[in-house]
Amino acid sequence: MRYFIEFAYNGKNYCGWQFQPHSPSVQETLNKALSLLLRTEIDVTGAGRTDTGVHATQMYAHFDHEEIANTDTLVQKLNSFLPKDIVVYRFIPLHDEAHARFDAVRRTYEYHIHTFKDAFVHEGSWYNFHPLDVEKMNEAAKVLFDYTDFKCFSKTHTDVKTFNCRIMQAEWQQHGTRLVFTISADRFLRNMVRAIVGTLVNVGLGKITTDDVRAIIESRDRGLAGFSVPAHGLYLTKVIYPYL
Repeated sequence: MRYFIEFAYNGKNYCGWQFQPHSPSVQETLNKALSLLLRTEIDVTGAGRTDTGVHATQMYAHFDHEEIANTDTLVQKLNSFLPKDIVVYRFIPLHDEAHARFDAVRRTYEYHIHTFKDAFVHEGSWYNFHPLDVEKMNEAAKVLFDYTDFKCFSKTHTDVKTFNCRIMQAEWQQHGTRLVFTISADRFLRNMVRAIVGTLVNVGLGKITTDDVRAIIESRDRGLAGFSVPAHGLYLTKVIYPYL
């Protein structure tokens, strides 16, 4: 049978989701724990890749195994085996063709910024004390809906066949000294969200305008886009499938 796992993780101690030869990854950690409990080699396929230090409050992966009698018990045992920064919520039995990566129709990320020093959120939020014009940042974010080619926000030398993405949501919300940028799309390019946030922050700082954001997107040149904001403020928060 094919099983989906719903889980979350704090990415601080990992090189990202995907297996790396000499660095700890979330994928490798899950594989080892599942293989030990199920007494067979398990290789999970994730809904996507998160970079070093990026978090996920909702993530899915799939693997194949014979029928599991009690998935609730397995969740409890797996969580006792896993480190404190990874938590599994549930196992979902699905049809054999279900795919955690290719079947996802929408993904949502949040980027967190705090504008006043905070001793309790600094590991999961970027501290930026410079005044930001959130209204202008939201105005510039709306430009993203007019385009589908986002090569300018993609990491260079990547192996993707297309830079097209359909963005469905992009907005900033301010809660006192905290800012949260939420963005949803059918897919994301490597480093895309962090580059978009860096570009919009430059708008908020008054360094560039909304028209400049249009010109950057149309240029397809990563060198013209903004800096890549730190990874520790980024969270994958939702993955949507047509059958879940």
